[in-house]
Amino acid sequence: MFESLKKKFSRTSDKLEEELIEEAQEENNLEEESGKKFSFFSFGRKDKKEEEDSKSDVAEIPQEVESIQETDTSDDETSDDKDEKSGLWSFGKKSSDNKEEPREEEESAEEIQEEEEPKKSHFWSRNKEEDTEESEDADEKTEEKKSRFWSRNKDNDSSEENDEDEEPSGMFSFITAKTISEKHLEDILWELEMGLLEGDVAMEVASAVVDSVKDDLVGRKIKRSNDITEYTYNALRNAVAEIIDIPGKSMTEMIEAKKAQGEPLVVMFVGINGTGKTTTIGKLANYYLKKGYTPVIAAADTFRAGAIEQVNYHADKVGVKLIKHQKGSDPAAVAFDAVEHAKAQGKELVLIDTAGRMQTNTNLMDEMKKIKRVAKPDLVVFVGDALTGNDATQQASKFNEAIDLDGVILTKADADSKGGASLSIGYVIKKPILFLGMGQGYDDIKEYDADWMLNQLFSESGEEVNINEA
Repeated sequence: MFESLKKKFSRTSDKLEEELIEEAQEENNLEEESGKKFSFFSFGRKDKKEEEDSKSDVAEIPQEVESIQETDTSDDETSDDKDEKSGLWSFGKKSSDNKEEPREEEESAEEIQEEEEPKKSHFWSRNKEEDTEESEDADEKTEEKKSRFWSRNKDNDSSEENDEDEEPSGMFSFITAKTISEKHLEDILWELEMGLLEGDVAMEVASAVVDSVKDDLVGRKIKRSNDITEYTYNALRNAVAEIIDIPGKSMTEMIEAKKAQGEPLVVMFVGINGTGKTTTIGKLANYYLKKGYTPVIAAADTFRAGAIEQVNYHADKVGVKLIKHQKGSDPAAVAFDAVEHAKAQGKELVLIDTAGRMQTNTNLMDEMKKIKRVAKPDLVVFVGDALTGNDATQQASKFNEAIDLDGVILTKADADSKGGASLSIGYVIKKPILFLGMGQGYDDIKEYDADWMLNQLFSESGEEVNINEA
């Protein structure tokens, strides 16, 4: 789910990291570190073992380098090879240690580097081949493989000291801590806002996310490149968390509250044609039937051809009572009879199906208001198609203006790669999302949970993960 939004969030982090590292390189304020470079999504995994490993990478770099040196030199190598390679691996140590090493070892390290660079894939990789005749070609290939941060602005007149630099690991630190300024974020946040709009996120939601991220990041002091990724991850996560967490009672809680009063919970479903209202009603009937409640469905869509037969099919499949009248009868009368039936039979839930209508059709919108006056529903729920993106948000806004919605159900959320509607709709109309349709079957419906949604938006694989709190 929401792969498009995930890529945009990750790209924001990458762009900021690129901006700061490039600037630090120009200022000679950058040094390479050994250690693990975290991906954007790795900060969403609360894995104790991984946290311990990452701490040891930063806190015990010299010991780790020495242990790798000992392991690598334990193979069938001559003592001369060991002496040469000790110069190669020693560059990971602190600068104070480097000063004590003989010049001969540094020179031998240069020679080995030139021979081994062509097949290096990352910081710790080594190539045992020694082909001194092709060293110049090897250098050119190595330059092509280097990180984009190092390949940019390369100094053609590099000094002897630069020649001794090893291929970067992707993990960097700043000699003097960098502070994120508005200048660093200007282009990056503009790109993020455009990306959100392209992903069908509503304008006001995109602006709110960008403003929140800016407030969170400006003034942050950065010591390591991993800090950039972590701070960006947390800034985006916090911004989205505020957007998607609209307070409101769940439908289950409301059923219990009405049950305690001896009354059924009456829910009226509205929306445009083709969004899946009738199928959603069947899913909800099945959902609450399995929870031990007894729903009843009202076939109040009396105008559309085949509408009564369709809702009757779903009612029979899940095994609930359907209240219906003849085609063309008054929808408000059908809804009223369903409510009276539920009260008389002690049923806890009334689900009222209504005819789909465009938000611009004044006559049908007036009819919807009449159903609401007669049936007096406790909840008026807008059913929108998540795949329509910003259109669903605009439709919900119009229905909310006309009839005052109480909540939203989004269908086809499992197929939504953009995530615009899921991110926007509740925030725009200030009403909570109650359920998400997650498939074709009657069991494929999920009660909305903001934490679960956040996990979907900030996990790499789409699996539920624990968020590492900032």
